[in-house]
Amino acid sequence: MQLRYNFRLYPTAGQRQALARAFGCARTVFNDGLRARQEAHENGLPYISDGDLSKTVITQAKATPERSWLGEVSAVILQQALADLNTAYRNFFASISGKRKGPKVAAPRFRSKRDNRQAIRFTRNARFIVTAGRKLRLPKIGDVPVHWSRELPAEPSSVTVIKDAAGRYFASFVIEICQEPLPETASEVGIDLGLTHFAVLSDGRKVGNPRLLRRAERRLKKAQQALSRKEKGSNNRARAKRVVARAHAKVADARRDFAHKLSTQIIRDNQAVYVEDLCVKGMARTRLAKSVHDAGWSQFVAMLEYKAVRYGRTFARIDRFFPSSKLCSACGLLADKMPLSVRSWTCPCGAVHDRDVNAAINVLAAGRAERLNACGGTVSPAA
Repeated sequence: MQLRYNFRLYPTAGQRQALARAFGCARTVFNDGLRARQEAHENGLPYISDGDLSKTVITQAKATPERSWLGEVSAVILQQALADLNTAYRNFFASISGKRKGPKVAAPRFRSKRDNRQAIRFTRNARFIVTAGRKLRLPKIGDVPVHWSRELPAEPSSVTVIKDAAGRYFASFVIEICQEPLPETASEVGIDLGLTHFAVLSDGRKVGNPRLLRRAERRLKKAQQALSRKEKGSNNRARAKRVVARAHAKVADARRDFAHKLSTQIIRDNQAVYVEDLCVKGMARTRLAKSVHDAGWSQFVAMLEYKAVRYGRTFARIDRFFPSSKLCSACGLLADKMPLSVRSWTCPCGAVHDRDVNAAINVLAAGRAERLNACGGTVSPAA
């Protein structure tokens, strides 16, 4: 399986200029390719093939006075920018034809120097290396200092250099790794995600919701008010924008760190993990939208999924329409209704349930049932 390993870069002033030039060249090639295909479509001409497009917007363009500066950067990042465009078109065509599952994919759009994220990618044939001095050597950019928070487990196949909205630089290495199965354990867990508690486990444990965005609201409000008072186009406004971006980046980093630590702990402690498949996009349209986005459920579940594959654990999503909250985990009786205001309830069978713990127990039972059915076993209705 492939994983990404991200590290912070600290380029010098000259290297930042070289990176800005590389970002601009890659963006120009992407936009030129997109414009050429759009014009061909508008004029009723055939779709321009990947090879012909590369010759037009890279090879031939370098020979013209208007695009001669494309030769100042590595040719690999130009080819990779065009590869991104080709992938975007393939995903778009597969989406509209029905071959691609999930939400519809929009057509590629033009990139802007004002986008929050700028990126270039070097593949192995670009000959990027980690020097003996532990710096990342990039062609036509130089040896960039790296903060190595851990060792790379294998030789990377590519590295993407990213500049985020806060002005920070990162190197994202793609590494091909083998599975690293953990020792087997008899423990299995069902997880009910929520807002009062971020996660409630079927064994009764409750993980508090850190509410990182809510806690940072006062600082964000002051930074955004300061930004609103700056004159558009001024250097002061640009600095104020970076302050706001850094504040948001700090919240995002803390949320990612929380999700990583919790998901790693759960995967290490349990042989099988079952989670309810929440419709986050639908919940984000309600009055709870801010809290839903602040929780970061999708990111957490995605981490559980890939870590389960990496460490040889079982992971499954339970159907979002499964009535986990209304179902008695003791007798299997389904309640008529269960408003969100009801946090605990008593079943006619006499069982007293904590709403969230009961839901987690039902998620665990449903996950086990699905796995047994997939293996040809039989499950009782109340299992």
